Amino acid sequence: MSAADEAKLIDDHFLFKNGKDNTEACGLERDWPSARGIFHNDAKTFLSWINEEDELRIISMQPGSDIGAVFERISRACAIFEKKAKFVLDDHLGYVVSCPTNLGTGLRGSCHIHLPNLGQNMEYFEQIADKYYV
Repeated sequence: MSAADEAKLIDDHFLFKNGKDNTEACGLERDWPSARGIFHNDAKTFLSWINEEDELRIISMQPGSDIGAVFERISRACAIFEKKAKFVLDDHLGYVVSCPTNLGTGLRGSCHIHLPNLGQNMEYFEQIADKYYV
């Protein structure tokens, strides 16, 4: 990967950055790019990060509100990874991963939804935040 391609992926928030205290301290950043990397489709709606904080992080995303398509894409990918990949599982520690803060986790999921108009009416926004203790 060229330096320009790497910079573009970082600027677009598709590639992780080096220089985090926890990954630097435990030596995870020493092998870039030979033992760490990213794979993505042309549309950048599916990405795989290898040896960032997790041994494998898979990401499915797309603009718009079709959450079903995002979930279906990641579900297909998980089924393929599950058939092909072997992960280190310790009876005491759980899944052994690169980042000690994730030790033992077999699966972590998150959902990020951009709601650009939510903050336009701050009074209404504060009512929502108060209701859900945000």
